[in-house]
Amino acid sequence: MTADPDNKLTHVDDEGRITMVDVGAKQVTSRVAEASGFVRMSPETVLAIRERRTPKGDPLEAARLAGIMAAKRTAELIPLCHSLPLSHVDVRIELEDEGARLNAAASTSAQTGVEMEALTAVSVAALTLYDMCKAIDRTITIDRIRLERKSGGRSGDWRRQDDE
Repeated sequence: MTADPDNKLTHVDDEGRITMVDVGAKQVTSRVAEASGFVRMSPETVLAIRERRTPKGDPLEAARLAGIMAAKRTAELIPLCHSLPLSHVDVRIELEDEGARLNAAASTSAQTGVEMEALTAVSVAALTLYDMCKAIDRTITIDRIRLERKSGGRSGDWRRQDDE
């Protein structure tokens, strides 16, 4: 595959080999990223969580902790991600009538961004919710995992618009 010279792929060298981007010359800046997702489940499952009647314990707290742990290990899971010194990771989960809304934020001072860490936190938190509740609900689906905003670095700030 030949890359368009005006739109060169950053993780592919001139010979088409996958490579890790060298960020050594980039300036260290404060960076933040937020991601979100939704775990759709039956109203009965939502009620069981609210009433603390799930067979494996508190799925919300397990998912929250799993998301934090996953963010810290993103470079081990995603082959070309850089290891980052995370200064903060937060995972929040809110129950709604149709399921659980997940939000994760990650921050660092580094030479590259924390988008993948925030997305990994949401993804693993969602998978953990699925695992914790699958015994009572086989219809669970994981929807709309996406980056909501990022700041820092050369490309500056970005925020998802409502129509995206």
